[in-house]
Amino acid sequence: MAETFSPWRKGELQVHFIHTGVAESILFILPDGTTMLVDCGDHPALTRLDLAVPVVPDPGRLAGDWIARYIRRVLPADTPVLNGRPLIDHMVLTHFHQDHCGSRMWQTRKRENDPLPGCFRSGFALAAETLAFRDAYDRGWPDYSGPHDTRFPADELEHMRRLYTALAERDGLAVHRLEPGAVGQLCLRRDPGAVRDFSIVNIAVNGCVRTRDGRVRDLLAECPLFAATEENGLSFGMLVRYGKFSLYSAGDFSGKRTDETGREFDLEEMFAPELPPVDVAKIDHHGHWTMPEPLVRALSARVWTACVWDQLHVVDPVMERLADRSIYSGPRTFFPTVFPAERCRVARDLPFFRDVAPEVCGKGAHVVVTVPPGGETYSVTCVDAANEEMRVLGAYEYRSRG
Repeated sequence: MAETFSPWRKGELQVHFIHTGVAESILFILPDGTTMLVDCGDHPALTRLDLAVPVVPDPGRLAGDWIARYIRRVLPADTPVLNGRPLIDHMVLTHFHQDHCGSRMWQTRKRENDPLPGCFRSGFALAAETLAFRDAYDRGWPDYSGPHDTRFPADELEHMRRLYTALAERDGLAVHRLEPGAVGQLCLRRDPGAVRDFSIVNIAVNGCVRTRDGRVRDLLAECPLFAATEENGLSFGMLVRYGKFSLYSAGDFSGKRTDETGREFDLEEMFAPELPPVDVAKIDHHGHWTMPEPLVRALSARVWTACVWDQLHVVDPVMERLADRSIYSGPRTFFPTVFPAERCRVARDLPFFRDVAPEVCGKGAHVVVTVPPGGETYSVTCVDAANEEMRVLGAYEYRSRG
């Protein structure tokens, strides 16, 4: 009989990259049991036709529902309950794109006696029908007067503001603005005194990044071409440390501009000097033409992962840079939540493919990083996403770089 996934144990850090084939969503269970959901999107991925990846477990439910069901299966047994719903401590939105938060634009039919009146049944709002949230964080609260994307409508913002209003009334939700450079804004809530050497650092938001010496650089001000940037470049990013272990995750943080002389400016390259090497790194913007060489070298991760919902994610040139031993030396393993069968057939003879975990090939897997107290070691477990049985497809053990 196949092994099933082991539940969280007190003192562990668990990071669940939840795979639906539709959107991005990451659940953190912190060492004291504090829970944090970073993004919960939905997206008309099937309209991508040949570029779509398998929707899992099946298209019979929307992504927000599948994500909530997965979360309920893996939450700590003593998770508090509010009005009959498991209580998630932190709801974090990296940026206002529908694959990260949902949208009012599609699959938003109303029902009689809607659990959240006035809300659109998509992404975070659909998950909130069966989950409760204590605090929410996004990059623009309360007046959204800072940098903004001039090329996209405000549908996602309207979607989230309606949700915040409904959850404030139903659950007493408090909403906060993410602070660039802050240490501990996203904090342990359950039993912080029982945990040593843990931190979450806000390393990017609204185009501002935390420097190695703790200052805040405004990349948009440094390059006027980014003054009216697109939404991805405004993404929230964080660096999570637990003892000797470290993890990088920065939404869809990416963006390029070219001035009148032809000189190219790349936000990821500008960001790279401020970043330390890490054990695990989430690939920016799903690996869609991102991760320039300076950023790959700065992070030098042993494990790379990405939340994938399209055939044009983790494209071959990105994979080739991540695998390039001339950029940084040593072994590495790639855990995109899915490397579709079509991509596997084309890429199987390419050098980077030897670094792809075979368990993510085909329909994909939930990728779970587990770090025991002290962070000297960590594991990556691939959990079958094709059903809800939590069957382990494979597990890998690593030693942290310290």
